[in-house]
Amino acid sequence: MSFYFAIIGTKDNPIYECEFGTSKQGGDGNARFPDEQRAMNQFVLHSALDIVEEIQWVQRDLYLKTVDRFNNLLVSCFLTAGNIKLLLLHDTKVEEPIRQFFADVHEAYIKTLMNPFYDIDMRITSVIFDARVRAAAKKYL
Repeated sequence: MSFYFAIIGTKDNPIYECEFGTSKQGGDGNARFPDEQRAMNQFVLHSALDIVEEIQWVQRDLYLKTVDRFNNLLVSCFLTAGNIKLLLLHDTKVEEPIRQFFADVHEAYIKTLMNPFYDIDMRITSVIFDARVRAAAKKYL
């Protein structure tokens, strides 16, 4: 199984992207998608933003569950109170581990927001944040 995770800012700009899972492992143990698949993953996630924007005003929960499908891939979404979108492209249908993954990443994102040197919609380059996202993925996904 392979996962592609992205945090999308309020201006629909990607502020963090991450690949993990059992797809071709790189030397550092992280999943590596072929370049054409990586571009397709980004396209699928960004095309799901339109659906997320329709659903977010109807549903009361922050965890929107599966919002879109493309071939055998599913897109799940979690919204923050500040309209930041956490999107996960995956091929499994289990909801609870994905919800727990989003909860852990949301907590790490809130801690990033508390950094006085971080501005909303700024790209997240923190190695600590990346490690927390990967640890949550390893734990739940």
